[in-house]
Amino acid sequence: MTDRRRGEIRPAGRGRRLLKAVGYGLLFAVPVTVLAFVVREKFLPVIELDERLIIAATDITRDNPWLKSTLLVWQEITQPKWVYIVASAVCLVLWRRHRELATRCLWAFITLMVSWNLQLVLKEIVRRARPVVSDPVSHAPGYSFPSGHVACAAAIATIMALLLWPVLTPVARRWLVGGLTAYVLLTALDRVFLGVHYPSDVLAGIIFGAGLGTASYVGYLGWNPGPDDSPPPEGETGPESSKGST
Repeated sequence: MTDRRRGEIRPAGRGRRLLKAVGYGLLFAVPVTVLAFVVREKFLPVIELDERLIIAATDITRDNPWLKSTLLVWQEITQPKWVYIVASAVCLVLWRRHRELATRCLWAFITLMVSWNLQLVLKEIVRRARPVVSDPVSHAPGYSFPSGHVACAAAIATIMALLLWPVLTPVARRWLVGGLTAYVLLTALDRVFLGVHYPSDVLAGIIFGAGLGTASYVGYLGWNPGPDDSPPPEGETGPESSKGST
């Protein structure tokens, strides 16, 4: 009878949790959609603000050669392909060391691949041209909205924080979140100060990446195939670590 009752209650609970994931997805999708509509329809106040900010940012970069060199180096080392390789390697290493986190690692890897490809699809839908400035600081191919570097950075940062959370101490968690936040913000500034993306492009990238990672994780918890995939409690370790410790 207990099993029967559990079988009747659990699917309903799972459905509610999955609906919650859809709600999170919509919560983040709405501002990205609004921004996409605004830039596609060339809403003048936003376009003018973007233009003023991009000119001011690139002027600062041109006046400071050391800044330009630093930004160009950051642009190269944060190319999505390199960062995705590192993030995928983290998934693999965590899976090998903590087999009880296998489904969590699989969730992270699949969400990483989805985020990479989905931001490319969004670029093709909006088709916003790159900024055009006199005496450009840098050049980049493809469309501008959203910033691929920033969208991928925000997605990777969100996914890596959620993936590693159960195996870290409270101090390590703070360092991880601080480092990943700095990575996303520096990447966003890099794209604007190099003049290859408008501020609205990087804003959309942050919302897109963080939103996709968060909604996907809520959906993963809603699916919840077993007790090892429960959300970590407020303590120092998640429930997943208890099963793998010997």
